[in-house]
Amino acid sequence: MSPQRRCTRPACLRPAVSTLTYVYADKTAVLGPLAVYAEPHSYDLCEDHALRLSAPKGWEVLRLEIDLAAAQAPSSHDLEALADAVREAAQAPPPVAAPAESNRRGHLRVLGPQD
Repeated sequence: MSPQRRCTRPACLRPAVSTLTYVYADKTAVLGPLAVYAEPHSYDLCEDHALRLSAPKGWEVLRLEIDLAAAQAPSSHDLEALADAVREAAQAPPPVAAPAESNRRGHLRVLGPQD
């Protein structure tokens, strides 16, 4: 989670602490903890906007428990997992490029290593 993500409400500069998604088939708005990644079809909300959220008539709001203390700063487990991922990526062998096709007419081409 990035501590730099902000509330998606216009003109709100507060940090996001929860994520809102809609389940249109069930007429349900789901408000839960801040998602790991920002998604194009979800909305990150600050604490104030999350508390004041209301749904259209006939819709249900499902509020999942949000631990605001955990949303404020990454835990030591998050930082350890990030460090482990960086170490693992550094030890992995570099990907091998496929040989280039010379007769291909597409707009993308795979280039071999430059000597």
